[in-house]
Amino acid sequence: MKFSTDELMEGIRSGDKRLTAKAITLVESKKAEHRIQAEELLKRIMPFTGNSIRVGITGVPGAGKSTFIENFGRLVIANGKKVAVLAIDPSSSINKGSILGDKTRMEELAKEENAFIRPSPSSGFLGGVANTTFETMMICEAAGYDYILIETVGVGQSEVLVADITDVFLFLKIIGGGDELQGIKRGIMEMVDLIFINKVEQDNLQKAKNTRLELKRALDFIPPKEKGWKIPVLLGSALYNEGLDEVYAKIFEFTDMKKKTGRFNEVRTQQAEKRFEYWVQEYILAMMKRSSSVEEAYIKHKKNASEMVSNPSTEAKIFVEKFLSKD
Repeated sequence: MKFSTDELMEGIRSGDKRLTAKAITLVESKKAEHRIQAEELLKRIMPFTGNSIRVGITGVPGAGKSTFIENFGRLVIANGKKVAVLAIDPSSSINKGSILGDKTRMEELAKEENAFIRPSPSSGFLGGVANTTFETMMICEAAGYDYILIETVGVGQSEVLVADITDVFLFLKIIGGGDELQGIKRGIMEMVDLIFINKVEQDNLQKAKNTRLELKRALDFIPPKEKGWKIPVLLGSALYNEGLDEVYAKIFEFTDMKKKTGRFNEVRTQQAEKRFEYWVQEYILAMMKRSSSVEEAYIKHKKNASEMVSNPSTEAKIFVEKFLSKD
């Protein structure tokens, strides 16, 4: 059943989960007629956006992200807030469908009246973040959700992309064997705002403390992302709800500090500018490919690049200059 923009708008503002989900599906669609309606809807919800705390959550597979989000989400609700979870699943390279199905792994949170869980396939988009995650986030804000939790695949460039659309970037770490810092890239450490060492129990408590010490030492060699903020390294167990209260408090403390210094809005402005640049590139390419001659040239230069007839960057430059230069 097709819903009008008015119906979707009313559903979003009234907190109707079904219509909110329909609106997100509309925004995710690549069909031309859906894009037109989606743009109108996004324009109309803008005055009701921007009031949430956007939290990105990443970590290697097996770090317990889904368990953390489920129990942390329930804690947020217990504190009188509404929470939306955007669980970005890796996509099948064959049919672009979602593989993990995070909603099935957050059964208790899904039952909560004040929770909304939206699994979205990344559809091959670089970094394990769906290309409409930012817009989906705005729909959830317009629907009145106070916390938006974005779970990523936790591989490749996902950390960079999540950091670019959220207010707080949380890294889940688990205790490994041997070198405790093995597998932690410097790039991740430069982007995190908060680290939570998960799955800590009595029998590995000392090892967890050693890991925390190593992480703190590593952070001492990295310039602070936010002036005046020393990145907390917390211990706990999401499964047993240990340490989650402290995470909640630190998220509030961090965002409150950023708001007082003006950095909160400054960073959000920069993030919106990056989204603008992304969509400019998308729309330019889409418009250029509408022309059959441009499409033919695009396929030709892409083929030259894929077969390494010449450097891919050179082929891209030739293609763009051919159709966008003043000549």
